[in-house]
Amino acid sequence: MQRIRLRYTKRGRLRFTSHRDFQRAFERALRRAEVPMAYSAGFTPHPKVSYANAAPTGTGSEAEFLEIQLAEARDPQELRKLLDESLPDGLDITDAVEAHTSSFADRLQASVWEMRLDGVEAEDARHAVEAFLAAETVEVQRKTKNGLRTFDTRAAVARLEALDAPADRPGDGACAILRLVVRHLTPAVRPDDVLSGLRVTADLAPPVPAAVTRLAQGLLDEESGTVTDPLAPDRDAFPAATTTTAAGPSAGAAQVPEGSA
Repeated sequence: MQRIRLRYTKRGRLRFTSHRDFQRAFERALRRAEVPMAYSAGFTPHPKVSYANAAPTGTGSEAEFLEIQLAEARDPQELRKLLDESLPDGLDITDAVEAHTSSFADRLQASVWEMRLDGVEAEDARHAVEAFLAAETVEVQRKTKNGLRTFDTRAAVARLEALDAPADRPGDGACAILRLVVRHLTPAVRPDDVLSGLRVTADLAPPVPAAVTRLAQGLLDEESGTVTDPLAPDRDAFPAATTTTAAGPSAGAAQVPEGSA
């Protein structure tokens, strides 16, 4: 039996797919690509696929991960190509590596997120970030399946900075970019929770919903505020198992611009 770890994206309109939608699409892709999957035992066998820390519905992502178990060995890069061709555009398999280590989920310690705030001046966003970072705690409320829950968003944020929007972006209105590193804690703090925290501390309220994209997730270096590639230990454990990364962020550390923590 062989285990393959894959990185995939949710881009464009596909960011609105739910995790269950992706599961169905991915299982269809496995059948189209004729992947020799290993199956669970029991009355209703199902393919052995493990999903890790999926992004919320409505957010884009360049760094989603899953692991599959095969009944026959395959070349990870050939498998990546076949699966990528079998999925719709926007759900793209960008990296594949044979698993040579355990506890993969434990390496997903933090995520790098980018939020585009249309209608918000960059200077207003910077003032809101300063107020948020200066606070010891920033409590917000969110409705969960267990009812309304209150939790601290400040403790989860390892880094946060407001940036000017890129000059080549479409449109000419005000726009600010927030880049943040969020620790994976319990309860999970999502980017929209941080935005709620900015409203609490600085009354920052974008006139339209923020466009949110996960840029990376993996091991967190607390000193530098970087999040490193969680697939790297598998490559280091067996250097011959090289991988090729398609369009998307580099497989190395995901740097966050200098800012306060």
